[in-house]
This record gives sequence, C-alpha cells and structure tokens, in this order.
Amino acid sequence: MSPTTARITAVDTYDIRFPTSRELDGSDAMNPDPDYSAAYVVLRTDLDADGREAEGHGFTFTIGRGNEVQVAAIHALRDHVIGRSVAEVCDDPGSLHRDLIGDSQLRWLGPEKGVMHMAIGAVTNAVWDLAAKRARKPLWRLLAEAEPEWLVGQIDFRYLSDALTPQEALDLLRRGRAGAGERTARLLAGGYPAYTTSAGWLGYSDEKLTRLAAEAVAAGFRQIKLKVGADLEDDIRRCRVARSVVGPDIRVAIDANQRWDVDEAIRWTRALAEFDPYWIEEPTSPDDVLGHAAIRKAVAPVKVATGEHVQNRIVFKQLLQAGALDVVQIDAARVAGVNENLAILLLAAKFGVPVCPHAGGVGLCELVQHLSMFDYVAVTGTTEDRVIEYVDHLHDHFTDPVVIRDGHYTAPTAPGFSAAMLPESIARYTFPGGTFWAADLDAKKGHAA
Repeated sequence: MSPTTARITAVDTYDIRFPTSRELDGSDAMNPDPDYSAAYVVLRTDLDADGREAEGHGFTFTIGRGNEVQVAAIHALRDHVIGRSVAEVCDDPGSLHRDLIGDSQLRWLGPEKGVMHMAIGAVTNAVWDLAAKRARKPLWRLLAEAEPEWLVGQIDFRYLSDALTPQEALDLLRRGRAGAGERTARLLAGGYPAYTTSAGWLGYSDEKLTRLAAEAVAAGFRQIKLKVGADLEDDIRRCRVARSVVGPDIRVAIDANQRWDVDEAIRWTRALAEFDPYWIEEPTSPDDVLGHAAIRKAVAPVKVATGEHVQNRIVFKQLLQAGALDVVQIDAARVAGVNENLAILLLAAKFGVPVCPHAGGVGLCELVQHLSMFDYVAVTGTTEDRVIEYVDHLHDHFTDPVVIRDGHYTAPTAPGFSAAMLPESIARYTFPGGTFWAADLDAKKGHAA
C-alpha cells in the first residue's frame, strides 16, 4: 500500500480502568475514590509500516464509573473517520477536527462541551499522534517546527475573534520563531520544570504526606500541591505539616477541585493564607467566570488557577477577558484535542497569563508535556512561573513514558504524542473482561460464597 493512498481502516475503542482507589491515589475533596481510567482509541491504517507508526493512539481521562459512556461517544465518531486518507488527515488534522465539531446532529449533544466534545478530543489527538509518527518527530517538535500559517489554519477562531484574531495569532507565532532553535537545544539539555501532586492526595496520612513531600524536594521539585476542601481543620493541619517539611522556599499550591461556593472559597483560602499557598486551584465551579473573578480579587496575593474542567476555548476566553485567573491550566484530554489547545495557548499568550497544565490522571503527563514544550519553544519563549503537573503512577503502562530528572520533564524524542499504551496493559485492564478485572470479579464471587 502506497503511503499516498493509505486509508484509516478501523477505529478501535477500549474501556481501560486502573484500581487506584484501593490506595487512594488521586483522592481529593470531590473525588474520594477514583479509579483512574482511559476511554482509549486506536486509529488503524492499511499502511505497510512497522509497529505503531501505522497507528494513531488517543484517549480521554475519566475516574471509573461512566467510562463506558465515554467509550461509546468515541465509537459514535467512527463513520467520520474510517476511509479517510492518512496523508490528508496528517497533512491537515484540522480538516477532520472541523468535521467532527461541525456535525450538526452530534453538535446538539454539546455544543462543544461534555462527553461528546471529549470524544472528539480523543480522536483528534489520535490523528495528531499518527501525524507526528508519519513525520518521525515527537509532537512538540512537529508543532514547534511547523509554519505559523499552517498552525493558524489548524485553529477554529469562531467565538474567539473578539479576543484573538487570526492575524494576532499569526503575529505571536512569527515572533515565537526568533530563538526557537536555541530554546529547543536548552529544552533537550535541561527539560521543562515540573511540580508534583503525588505527596498531596487527600486520602494520604500525615506520615505519608511527610515522607512524600520530603522525597519531592530531594528529587528536585520546587513546587508541590495539596488537595484541600473536605475539612478546614484537617487542611490547616496538613498545610502546616507540608510547610514544615519543605520549608519556606518551596512553593505549595492547594487544590479544592471545585468544592466550594464563592464566599466559602474566599473564607477557606484566607484561613490557609498563613501557609503562603502559591495558588488556589479550582476554588469553585469551572463554569463560574464571575465567581472566579470575585475570588481572585478577594484572596490576592494567593493566585487563582483553573482549567482542567473548563469545557472549551470560549470559557477560557471569558476567564481571561474577565481577569478571573492568574494561571491557565490546560488539559490535553478535556477539550477537543490539540487544535483547541493551540487556541487556548495563544489566548493565554496574548493576555500574558502563564500556562501550568493539569496532568493528574492516567496518561495526562505523557500528553500535555508536548503542549507546554511547544509553547516554550515556539510561542512564549519562557518557562518563568510555568510548571507542568506530575504524578508518579501508571507511567509504566505506556510505550513512551515520561522521564523526570531533577524536577524537570525530559523532552520526548520518540515520534508521536506519547499516547500509546502497552498491549499487555490494555489486555490486563480493559473493563470488565481484562485479566485483572476478570480475576478481581472471580475473587469477589469466591469471598461472597
């Protein structure tokens, strides 16, 4: 099969779940028992290529129950994808992205929000994975070395032009080309700054928090994050423990995971201010633009960060226009994929707000590192006050897992979007028939008997 005539021949979906709730990994005030999960998609082609270069891998993240709904939403997109020319979608991923977003009947389920929008993101990201493999580059480098005009053509500016025009985006990208080669070399040599949430899950004991916070500082992290919001006295105690361990020079962020109403967020954050929190993350509903603005005004100098549950580029636009946040937290699997995240990165750059991505979930570290590295090399040219979240579990299930050295993400060099899971992990953790879950069910039946 010639690469110029190759087609996408199948869209395979998998409901993959990991039993993280059993150790309380990922626990927070709103999600006390998460089983980190992936609604996973593989675009298969008829290319005569070795291994995974002929496949595009993508996923969106959930925390267990309902993952099957997300998988079904991805499956519903298959008729838009099967039969597409590999060359055409890789040369212009925006063409498929626009078709998926523009389906008039599917659009009614959003529009541009929720389960269907995330499904579009999974498929779109799989296309970008395929495109980067075809170009034999890691995704961050494919984006950073692309022509600005081509990148602008990948972005849907509908609903954005009052805040960011195509010409303004083009100007940002053209300016970003100056010094890009030197920044690429620095990135490859030293990596991109990270912070860790691994010490701060809400279900962890004070002893475990103490041990993990000390280990984080010893590993080179200059910022950690604690989950808060369930009980104020517990939060005061845990913040005191963390601050006593890491000292005054390490940043400590706190994350409420949307737990509070506006006035409650202000009171609670002020009560924790003595511990010098760097930011308060998701203090209230991700949809409440004016609420975030009110909180930001009231809790300064504590910064306000949000974005992991922001449903689309339009809400990000409004948060920036309203001066409602100090830190933009993109998520690689929440909005409709790379194309929409390009728009959000450029919006943040125009408004001068740093981007510190969310990555607390299976595979999210692997994906979002590419977006931040592109932003550094080709858009903002700086890592000042910019860090990528890192959690230290489930990376061993990926063929190209993240590598952290001295508190920094090492720049990926393998072609693709770092999205591919190991076949044995897919076979083991596919729900409910994978070998792990089948054995788990048998064990439960045995105990019941």
